Amino acid sequence: MSAVAPVKELIRRKRDGGTLQPAELQAIANGIADGGLTDAQVAAFAMAVFFRGLDSAELPAFTAAMRDSGTVLDWSGLDRPVLDKHSTGGVGDKVSLLLAPIMAACGAAVPMLSGRGLGHTGGTLDKLEAIPGYDATPDAAKLRRTVERVHCAIAGQTHDLAPADRKLYGIRDATGSVEALPLIVSSILSKKLAAGLQGLVMDVKHGSGAFMPELDRARELARALVDVAGAAGLPTVALLTDMDRVLGRTAGNAIEVRESVEALIDPASADQRLVQVTLELARAVLPLGGLDADPEAALTSGAAAEAFGRMVTELGGPADFMERYADHLEAAPVIRHVQAEREGVVTAHATRDLGLAVVVLGGGRTADGQAIDHAVGLDAIAAPGTKVGPGDAAPLAVVHARDEATADAAEAAVRAAITVGEEAGWDAYPPVVQEVLR
Repeated sequence: MSAVAPVKELIRRKRDGGTLQPAELQAIANGIADGGLTDAQVAAFAMAVFFRGLDSAELPAFTAAMRDSGTVLDWSGLDRPVLDKHSTGGVGDKVSLLLAPIMAACGAAVPMLSGRGLGHTGGTLDKLEAIPGYDATPDAAKLRRTVERVHCAIAGQTHDLAPADRKLYGIRDATGSVEALPLIVSSILSKKLAAGLQGLVMDVKHGSGAFMPELDRARELARALVDVAGAAGLPTVALLTDMDRVLGRTAGNAIEVRESVEALIDPASADQRLVQVTLELARAVLPLGGLDADPEAALTSGAAAEAFGRMVTELGGPADFMERYADHLEAAPVIRHVQAEREGVVTAHATRDLGLAVVVLGGGRTADGQAIDHAVGLDAIAAPGTKVGPGDAAPLAVVHARDEATADAAEAAVRAAITVGEEAGWDAYPPVVQEVLR
């Protein structure tokens, strides 16, 4: 958009509760993509949407406008269905690293376009960039070649794919508008629609570590995602999953990659909630592509591990990564076991606070574009029901830090975020998958 006055008028109208027409929303999306809108104007629009929302006509129109701000991929030459998954984000959520190769091993083509960390949640691209040489942002030709050769590629969106979303994504984080439902829907689906998919599964999280803590709000988001995607011709199913506790045993970038690789190699020893949500997502999305494969067999047979290793190599990572992952992933110099001060049982996680502890360590961002420390994070996070205590008992968590000062801060955060109570007062945690919306 070339003139400043119309931009100001559109932002003012949305700020005051008015509606925008499809052509006006397309002009805003184009202006975000090509720099016609300043960062201040993009931020103002994001905040206007945060407070005023987008109605049932505006949201599909803005999502389509974001998609059409760049190119749309065409996978018509592939001999397998093109499927993908997206998560609304959580602490310790490394499901993509397991699910993409499982889907590939089951007969799907998976161009999984992922993002970086937002707020207290980790980003899939940040995790993968802990692997030496891994190109998390390949160009379109390399992305296509990888999907054609190994059938899955976890990568960032290319510069010409929904470019308006790439700009808005970073500004949402910087302005505190991450939780705006219309911006979440349009951000997720603009990328997925531009990716040329035939089926999509959404992992919509709720709980203390989710962007949508309340179940009703998460259900509203899931319903909007399914409906807007369906209206655009993309069959989509959404699972509502629990994020009232860390998913898996780790939070941090290289540390989560290690846990993921170990789960692919030996799923029986992995955190079973992590395995369960991964397999349920696979079972939900494979039929959308007409596939009748068994995702559990793909995991336990080693086929998924092989697919992950091939993807890493194809995108520039070490050829022997699966065999020597511990040697390739950077380790933090300070390792500290955080023991509970008294014996008891873990009864709850303040999950968001555990995610923020990783940010304090340097494993997340406090500003857009900030460099992160891939080696730091939390390991061996005690799940609810775990007996903990001083001495040789299981720790609350193991802190991986760059220095003693940040280790001190993370230790204090862990102690404050993990509640220890009496065993008799602990009730079983709810299932990780709670609802399915189609």
